[in-house]
Amino acid sequence: MAKDRREPELDRELADLPPELRWCEWMRRIEAVLFASASPVPREDLARIVGQGASVDLLVADLAADLGGRAFEIAQVAGGWMFRTRAAYAPAIRAAADVGDQLLDLNEFDIAVLAAIAYHQPITRDGLKDIFGKEISRDLIGRLHAQDLIGTGPRAPRRGAPYTFVTTAQFLVAFGLETLADLPEREQLADAGIVGEPTQVGVG
Repeated sequence: MAKDRREPELDRELADLPPELRWCEWMRRIEAVLFASASPVPREDLARIVGQGASVDLLVADLAADLGGRAFEIAQVAGGWMFRTRAAYAPAIRAAADVGDQLLDLNEFDIAVLAAIAYHQPITRDGLKDIFGKEISRDLIGRLHAQDLIGTGPRAPRRGAPYTFVTTAQFLVAFGLETLADLPEREQLADAGIVGEPTQVGVG
């Protein structure tokens, strides 16, 4: 007969600990969850491992301060938090670590197309053609899909109902954004020639 292997219920409140140790234990729990997670962990998930009256934001802030001087940091991206190596150590990682397909394989034009999708989404291939003045290859769209940077949006409300493209949560993670509202001002990128003028919006 199989034994009951259910995990004991998590003691969220830690009432038997003094306040200082309780706070430290909650911080360590958050650290463990972020360390183990491959994707951003939202506030409501972290709230499940700390006391009912505890502020997840303050705990994360204290943990971030506690990690000062380390090679990694806590980043707030895609509606949650995750550990991220500090940018200063990227050359060392590329030189010695096997990061496989974690590095984005994007050239300048790829990034321009991705930026156009981010600012004009949902947008069709015809809409991208209007912005760049040329057809965007299926290969490029396929590569952005393969890296989970874009997904399929709603069908455009016109003849043939073509598919549209939108950015994904992985896009936010890859570029260190909490939400799309954190994108640079579109006018700045338009001046740099990265995206079309702000008037070219919609699903066209």
